[in-house]
Amino acid sequence: MKLTGAQILLKMIKAEGIDTIFGYPGGAVIDIYDSLAKQNGLQHILVRHEQGAVHAADAYARAKNCVGVALVTSGPGATNTVTGIASAHSDSIPIVVFTGQVPTALIGNDAFQEVDIVGITRPCTKHNYLVKDVNKLASTIKEAFHLARSGRPGPVLIDLPKDIQGTQINFKEPGDISLKSYKPNYKPNKKQLNKVVDLISKAKKPVIFAGGGVILSQASEQITTLAKMADIPVTASLMGLGAFPGSDPLWLGMLGMHGTYRANMSIGNCDLMIAAGVRFDDRVTGNIEKFAPDAKIVQIDIDPTSIHKNIEVQCPVVGDCKTALEGIIQLMEGKNPDDFKNNRPEWLNQIEEWKSTTPLKYEQGSEIIKPQFVVEKLYELTKGDAIITTEVGQNQMWAAQYYHFKKPNHFITSGGLGVMGFGLPAAIGAKAACPDKLVVDVAGDGSIQMNIQELMTAIESRIDVKIVILNNQFLGMVRQWQELFYDKEYSSTSMANAPDFVKLAQAYGAKGLRCTRPEDVEAVLSEGLNSKGTVVMEFAVDKEESVYPMVPAGGSITDMLLV
Repeated sequence: MKLTGAQILLKMIKAEGIDTIFGYPGGAVIDIYDSLAKQNGLQHILVRHEQGAVHAADAYARAKNCVGVALVTSGPGATNTVTGIASAHSDSIPIVVFTGQVPTALIGNDAFQEVDIVGITRPCTKHNYLVKDVNKLASTIKEAFHLARSGRPGPVLIDLPKDIQGTQINFKEPGDISLKSYKPNYKPNKKQLNKVVDLISKAKKPVIFAGGGVILSQASEQITTLAKMADIPVTASLMGLGAFPGSDPLWLGMLGMHGTYRANMSIGNCDLMIAAGVRFDDRVTGNIEKFAPDAKIVQIDIDPTSIHKNIEVQCPVVGDCKTALEGIIQLMEGKNPDDFKNNRPEWLNQIEEWKSTTPLKYEQGSEIIKPQFVVEKLYELTKGDAIITTEVGQNQMWAAQYYHFKKPNHFITSGGLGVMGFGLPAAIGAKAACPDKLVVDVAGDGSIQMNIQELMTAIESRIDVKIVILNNQFLGMVRQWQELFYDKEYSSTSMANAPDFVKLAQAYGAKGLRCTRPEDVEAVLSEGLNSKGTVVMEFAVDKEESVYPMVPAGGSITDMLLV
């Protein structure tokens, strides 16, 4: 069977079980788009900016537990993907990005729309390729998908010169992938698992700390089982929200700079921490010298380079989170259940005291809408079943604090890189992956404008998403820092001169709603969530409301600003 490089590309993508790609055409990928128009089985969603394609592919991968795919042209098309690739790399999200390239003979000649995208993205991809032989194209694509999804997942880029796409060859299915230098260790050492079980049996004040790795390895059921078997309270990083039910009595809330009082105090006072799928980011640990000072730390991670990287641990477990947790549970099932629960009452009572005396709180008056109130009402109306994407900033933190995630893969945010403009294209990607789910982007008036053009993607592709804009007329998180640490010198953070978001929504063909009074919040949310099509809901919220608790930079996570 004779196929062109472009046809081979599409055939191999479909062979990986992919049904949707996000992209933007250009001269260097015109052969691929020509082949795309003549085939069945692959849906192409035309974005309005290449960054949006990668964010959408990222969210698609998270929502569907698969590999996301983006396709863009050379030069500026390729460079526009870098922010999305870097975000996926920070959050360990499996995506494959295909970029067009000038013909092989012109590479290195400063040809029109030529950039060394392989060199540019080397620091923020798991691996990348420049294909110079069409006979190696199929095996390269298969290898790329294998790398993206296996071990610690991450983005892979394939750069495709234009002549490679148009060259026709006799196609042959590639064989199994075997990489001598790449053998992720999925199976943990059983001696280390026995040590974990022994530590649990002796601990009086244990805490489980769940990260994004728990969700990526689909280990939410196992982390929940372990917590209940041994009455161990659970906290999570921003990326780990949804790994453990947010309504469970053992749930502590999010940990870190804007974590709950009880979560941060639990980590500060625990004698055992079981950290699964976390890399101990600085936003979680605060001052590492004062992080969990009295705890023995277990760290479970498939990436051995993540262990001991930021925090010294006493019991490292290298392996897949799900496999490791299943092994711990099996070892515990062979023992007396009381051995793991007898030492807990005082600890659990202390946590309940922290919870009752210092809960998350705000005061909703009769005049000005509080942003926390909007998120709480959103949670109530959706019953916690919506997929929530966010932009970055205060809106992201309020969503994390006040929307109580009960399932994995329902909170999709740019955690490690913190990309403003992530939420809207991510909502499109998540909705494309889960068309029967309600998908809501919680946004700020600053972030939403970073990729507002993707409203047209939603409208044209009939991907119905709901957008909740918490409009405080500021770049809120930067303003908050300026208020607390820079004598309220609000330098370049005012967003008072903003567009009319209702009219802007209507100009794109979406429905636009505005709310200015607290008593109308529920009605506007209800109307927006129940309306057909894409809806933009703007809420005029308190301009100087801040996110609390807050740990100042460099401080201990137990030293929180509470008001």
